[in-house]
Amino acid sequence: MSNTKPRILNDWRDLIWSLLPLVLICLVIAGIASQCTFTANGPTQGQVPHFDAHTALADDAKTIGFPIREPALSADWKPNSGSRDTIPAAGGGAVSTVGYITPQGSYMQYTQSNATEDVLAKKIVGSRYASGTAQIGDRKWVEYSEPGSEPAWITDFGDVRILIKGAGNASAFNTLATAVDTAQPLPAH
Repeated sequence: MSNTKPRILNDWRDLIWSLLPLVLICLVIAGIASQCTFTANGPTQGQVPHFDAHTALADDAKTIGFPIREPALSADWKPNSGSRDTIPAAGGGAVSTVGYITPQGSYMQYTQSNATEDVLAKKIVGSRYASGTAQIGDRKWVEYSEPGSEPAWITDFGDVRILIKGAGNASAFNTLATAVDTAQPLPAH
């Protein structure tokens, strides 16, 4: 016992020496499990997951009770995700969503629903309020935005509300809104 220091004499160097072996063990385990990499130039762009938007939207058109539109976007817009959901609240309804990666590498979400605009906006964009409008072709889009969050646009096709949102620039919003406006409903059978 005479070779150990009293606790009162321990300081930050003792803490570092006791944590160093634990950190080294964690790094070795992470390296063996291939769960960490090091790149001197920073993160690199990963591969965009493939998602068959056409098949998903065609299936939604057959199973969801409102017209589903598939926007005709250029090949450099990559669909990477999709989902189907239901908003159970009063004024709610079915929701069909497809995500795209734009040519600039930003994510844009395309959502269709038979829910009312207020209910859809509350579900997708949360507490943001309408902050303006954009006229794309003959269609008026209501803009929802607030500082520090992604903007969202909603338009009304009568029996369907379309919401687009994402990190894209104004050109990406205009491109997606134009493609949605010109898209015809997919066959429901």
